[in-house]
Amino acid sequence: MADGDPWGEWMAAAQRGDAAAYRQLLAALRPWLVRFLGRRLPPAQVEDTVQDVLMAIHTKRHTFEPGRPFLPWAAAIARYRWIDRLRAMGRAPESELNDVHGVPDHGAAVMSATLLTALLERLKPAQAQAIRLVKLQGFSIEEAASISGQSPSLVKVNIHRGLGRLSAMVEGGQDGQ
Repeated sequence: MADGDPWGEWMAAAQRGDAAAYRQLLAALRPWLVRFLGRRLPPAQVEDTVQDVLMAIHTKRHTFEPGRPFLPWAAAIARYRWIDRLRAMGRAPESELNDVHGVPDHGAAVMSATLLTALLERLKPAQAQAIRLVKLQGFSIEEAASISGQSPSLVKVNIHRGLGRLSAMVEGGQDGQ
């Protein structure tokens, strides 16, 4: 057995039935496989390929010859599994990205917000404030009354009259007064 080859020693012990040595070998081998395959495959493929290699090593463990270096034997198995993964990736259908994945245009929302702001500025300040608080920001009538200093009844009246004026402005292009 080659000195300084703990992986080979662990594999030889595993072949003799030492389960602890086998667990130690697999635990030490996994980070090496992640680095080896991580330089050669897309990140999404690495973990599956590492698992494939570990399964292949388990299946082929009887072919390892104690006294020979372990790493070239394991690297050969890893290399074959890497090539198998590349072949499988080549056979996988590619999906074409189309314009559906683009960023949606927010122009209409921006234009609507700008027009609404301009229309609210044409209302009396108390009406505009009541509409902003209740209809746009989602406050209750009581919360809006507390924030604005108006009574709940006055908040309702200002919303009703303000929406009426907004409707008249939009429909007739008039001031709505």
